Amino acid sequence: MSVFEPFEAFGDIEQIANGLTSPDVSVRRLAVIAIAETARSEAVGHLASAVSDPAAEVRLQAAKALGDFDGIESARALVRGLLDEDRDVAEAAGESLSSIRDTAVVEALLPLVSHPSSLVRAAVLRSLKSLRVDAALGPAVTALGDSAPEVRVQAVGVIGYLKSIEALPSLIGAARDRNAEVRLAAVNALSFADDASAAQAAADALADPEWQVRAAAAETLGRIKQAEAAPPLAAALDDGFWQVRQKALQSLGKLKARAMVSRIVGVLDDELPSLRKEAAAALGEIADPGARAALAAKVSDSDPDVRKTVAWALGRLKDDV
Repeated sequence: MSVFEPFEAFGDIEQIANGLTSPDVSVRRLAVIAIAETARSEAVGHLASAVSDPAAEVRLQAAKALGDFDGIESARALVRGLLDEDRDVAEAAGESLSSIRDTAVVEALLPLVSHPSSLVRAAVLRSLKSLRVDAALGPAVTALGDSAPEVRVQAVGVIGYLKSIEALPSLIGAARDRNAEVRLAAVNALSFADDASAAQAAADALADPEWQVRAAAAETLGRIKQAEAAPPLAAALDDGFWQVRQKALQSLGKLKARAMVSRIVGVLDDELPSLRKEAAAALGEIADPGARAALAAKVSDSDPDVRKTVAWALGRLKDDV
């Protein structure tokens, strides 16, 4: 029986691991796959050794496979993979490292937050985000000043996952970052803070030049639930992108912004059925009897989803009387 016919019998990892010493690169790669498929803890040592294989395609396969095995041994091997000269291997190692849940790896990760490679710095922060350890907060705040936007994005993620009020001023600053992806991440992250300053930062972001950031800002304001957010959200109903208007309607409903009912009523005549539906839903959430006539006028709307939502909203008004 040849070396790789034994793949039919996954029980013998050591026999499969013999393939890792083959001079044939394809055999070594197949050995990595077969070892990983055993899903046994003994596989980790062999996969970790394959991260140092001479061939990039074998190292790549090993880096991908290690993401399915938690623990410090896997994490240490993936940290080595992060430093690989082959970018594909390094990226795969970073992706797999974010799946590791053993906090013992933090000690090995923290020094790499200042590594010369932005790919490594970003991958390390992404992993620290997943681990949600307080020790990552300081390095993440520092990394908000990193020259690479992908690093700043991951730093925002760490702060957002830790829900640190202490770092809220730094997060608010990131909502004004020169890079749109960083601003988007920061505006989304602000949603954990039931804080007037966070709400103001999100409201300011409703004027962002990128519609994706404006949409995120509108959604975040609904999560923060500060009453002062209602007027800027109502103003966002005039945004040029329907996605922003949709999020603004949803958030106005969550805020139960009764003072903005007349603005929401106007959207019941929008050409887009999805926005008419969201306007009806918002009016139902607010449950202001003053919206009854406007809603009643839409019971025969051409769109079935709109009609259904209008009926629901009218039912809410009856319950509120």
